[in-house]
Amino acid sequence: MTVAALPIEHVTPAQAAWRRFRRHRLAMAGAVVILVLILGSTIGPFLLPFDDKFIDIMHRFAPPLTGAHVLGTDELGRDVLARLMMGGRVSLAIGIVAMLIAMGVGIVIGTFAGFYGGVLGAALMRFVDAVLCFPAIFLLLALAALIEPGILATTILISATAWMSVARIVEAQMRALRERDFAAAAVAFGASDLRIMFKELLPNAMAAIVVAATLNVAKAILLESYVSYLGYGIQPPAASWGNMLNNAQIYMTSAPWLAIVPGIAITLAVTSFNFLGDGLRDALDPRLDIH
Repeated sequence: MTVAALPIEHVTPAQAAWRRFRRHRLAMAGAVVILVLILGSTIGPFLLPFDDKFIDIMHRFAPPLTGAHVLGTDELGRDVLARLMMGGRVSLAIGIVAMLIAMGVGIVIGTFAGFYGGVLGAALMRFVDAVLCFPAIFLLLALAALIEPGILATTILISATAWMSVARIVEAQMRALRERDFAAAAVAFGASDLRIMFKELLPNAMAAIVVAATLNVAKAILLESYVSYLGYGIQPPAASWGNMLNNAQIYMTSAPWLAIVPGIAITLAVTSFNFLGDGLRDALDPRLDIH
């Protein structure tokens, strides 16, 4: 009697990573929350009867669920929900763009330092270590005091304080990968250094880079909130989650929703990006088995 062999399911690395990611419930929840925040910030303002700058002086400090003002109004009678959505556009955009700039700078520096090593690698990494000695928020405030605040300036300043951790991660990956057989084979075939770095080695380090990018978005959103809260970031009348908190601090007892609403949005965004980063880290590491 013969037993028919069971068919072996062929699973691609991408499918396996997606399965591991789906099993990470917090990461899935974080991805859903991020999607809701992005859609709410991009589409939501078009669905509201008020824009973020409309002033209804007769309904100042209206509490949540007052008429058409679902989340109430602020000290000028502006709709809090409209400002929350427009502020989300600014805060999320700054977080994502700052992350992209920081990733670009960190990848280039880390790639060259890790691939060449020696004097060049040591000099680049000692520069990274020197910048890391300064707390990010103090360095950011020092730079912000010298530059006129605005969305572009805030984005550049935040990216200038966030690239160092990326450089360290990429440098460590490059040092490990340059000793692998496929790198030696590329050298033997006469490939240029740039091709080896950016075509052979860097794609194999993308798992760690993707995780770092996700976590950097959360860090950038927090930094924007800090700087705007202290008055150096996004300036009124433009809304951001940080300057909404700054404007609300003197109304904590009389109108607490003005601080609670943007505070919850910042907490949800930062926590969700951190959960997403954890899920991607586990999903991109085939050695981990999530139950």
